[in-house]
Amino acid sequence: MNLFRFASIKLSLFLVLGILIGDTFHIDILISVFGVFFGLITLRYLQIKHRAADSPYFGIVAMGTTLCIGILGISLTAPENSPRHYSNSDFQGTRAFHIKIREVLKPNGFSHRYIALVKGMDTKPVDGKVLVNLPRDSAKNPLHVDDELMLYSELKGIAAPLNPHQFNYRKYMQYLGIFHQLKTDRDSYVLKGNPSRSMYGIAANIRYRITQKLERYTIKPESLGIIQALILGQRTDLSTSVYDNYKNAGAVHILAVSGLHIGVLLFLLQYFLTPLERLPKGKVLKLVIIVALLWGFAVIAGLSASIIRAVAMFTFFAYALYLNRPSNNFNILALSLFAVLLIIDPKLLFQVGFQMSYAAVAAIMWIYPKLQRFWYPKNGLLRRLWQFLSVSVAAQLGVLPIALFYFHQFPGLFFVSNLLIVPFMGVILGMGILVILLALMDLLPDFLAIAYDRIIGGMNTVVAWVADQEAFISRDISFDGVQLILAYIIAISLVIALGKISFKRISLILLGIIALQLYSLFAVYRTRQKKVLVIAHQTRNSVLLYQNGQELKVFSTDSSRTDRLTTNYKIAERIRQIEHHSLAHTYLLGNQSLWILDSLGLYPSTGKSPEYVLFTQTPRLNLERFLDTVQPKQIIADGSNYQSSVKRWKATCAKRNVPFHYTATAGAYNLDLD
Repeated sequence: MNLFRFASIKLSLFLVLGILIGDTFHIDILISVFGVFFGLITLRYLQIKHRAADSPYFGIVAMGTTLCIGILGISLTAPENSPRHYSNSDFQGTRAFHIKIREVLKPNGFSHRYIALVKGMDTKPVDGKVLVNLPRDSAKNPLHVDDELMLYSELKGIAAPLNPHQFNYRKYMQYLGIFHQLKTDRDSYVLKGNPSRSMYGIAANIRYRITQKLERYTIKPESLGIIQALILGQRTDLSTSVYDNYKNAGAVHILAVSGLHIGVLLFLLQYFLTPLERLPKGKVLKLVIIVALLWGFAVIAGLSASIIRAVAMFTFFAYALYLNRPSNNFNILALSLFAVLLIIDPKLLFQVGFQMSYAAVAAIMWIYPKLQRFWYPKNGLLRRLWQFLSVSVAAQLGVLPIALFYFHQFPGLFFVSNLLIVPFMGVILGMGILVILLALMDLLPDFLAIAYDRIIGGMNTVVAWVADQEAFISRDISFDGVQLILAYIIAISLVIALGKISFKRISLILLGIIALQLYSLFAVYRTRQKKVLVIAHQTRNSVLLYQNGQELKVFSTDSSRTDRLTTNYKIAERIRQIEHHSLAHTYLLGNQSLWILDSLGLYPSTGKSPEYVLFTQTPRLNLERFLDTVQPKQIIADGSNYQSSVKRWKATCAKRNVPFHYTATAGAYNLDLD
């Protein structure tokens, strides 16, 4: 099958390429505007001259124009290209902000968190989105979607990662269009009366009402959290242990409202609305109702990237069913991709869920038919099991490189959990929708609520059992961007070879495998040549990471708190062996030395002066006398020190022209020992 005969597929690929180019190189918006304008004029000229759109020049210009549209689309999301964005005004210092809550995030241990729209700053109307943090011990009730606040606070940047290979939360928020955050206490804001309502607020109220109704029945909190995730697209009340079980069992996609859920909903709507076709214009009415209900469900479920993708795709699919015309599934997928990225938000391309969602659906469309042709059992039960297994294998093969790149683990028993759960998803979703509708009308019988709770509990039990098979879960897998690309080359070559085996196709697979192995060997060689000392940042703890090739020695005052830090470092640097040691007072680093001063402030009185001195646990000492006596080349303070003391040290070092590094603001300090 030649997929590139569909214009939608070619244009979608060039749109994606344009978004990637625009995000990487930050091309001036005027250049992209000129490119789009020139391309459209040229297309019109070619259309008039050739009187047809099948000219090869027309296709080339169309793809170039689409590329420029992608660049322009991502450029328009940049704050500097939006005159009303708050960042284009003077926002430094404490300001009066008028904000509107758009989304309620899962709270952390210290604060309630929200995504809010900025509607005004001082007396000036502005636009933009910010992250809002309110203390959890606030006497006021948590905020809701559409609440409007007047508050006095200071816009602050979202912190960059302070340690190597740490998750970049700032970059993640930037792809959501959020560049700053507001932190305030309960006395610095007031709720505005009679706020305007949006579809997000109406949807949130519907979800809240559904949850309140369900809480009246005999449904366990864990089951209620699953129902909210499964049908309402909300995972804020889902416990960490339950989520980890689904992740380790390879069934986390069940908790994200996506193509599986929307496909089941479309099937149900198609079935129950069939009688409408008997009416005049009944098929049109049926299509309108289905599309409206699908997008209404998407709004209620929160309009996440996976929901938008799924509803957009099945909207095109519903239209194809209305036309009763055979359509290529890849064409529908490409049309939905083009529409979502062009009309809704081009930055959705950089969200992990969006990437995995499209990869999974594309893999199912492409690989599943090949697996069915590869083997088609005559036994009905065996054939059905093979079909479910084929879907699971196809989806997992499609998302595997992305999953390894982002999450660095592989659930070996993914097919077991999928075989035991996916066949019953139609019943689970259909029954869940029925339970919610009856609960909203106060007509839900207790026996039905109890039965559904037990069904969800049984699903959780199955997932927990699969997740407990630790021997089949591969964790801490080192996998970078180059390996991601090479893995997809191998996977695509393998699937192509399944269609028709030939020498060229087998050669391409082997070349991909050899390239992956050579790169892996090169990455290991590069790691073995590396020798570095990292003075990491961690609040109320001192951590030194000494890497010598593939060995890592961790020196710390509290090793129990270093697991996440060392795991991230181990994965990224391909570490094979980790040793934990207590923190010493002096270290010899080749021809250089490092002294560590703890709360006692004791240091050697004789010997060679150190090049580096690390302050931990707020040492008590006269810094000026210390600098005069020891004369170090660099002072470093980690996260175990009081900030007030750090400010004094910084000022003293500035007077004496001694370099000062504070890990809480400047990040980890790296010493290259090669």
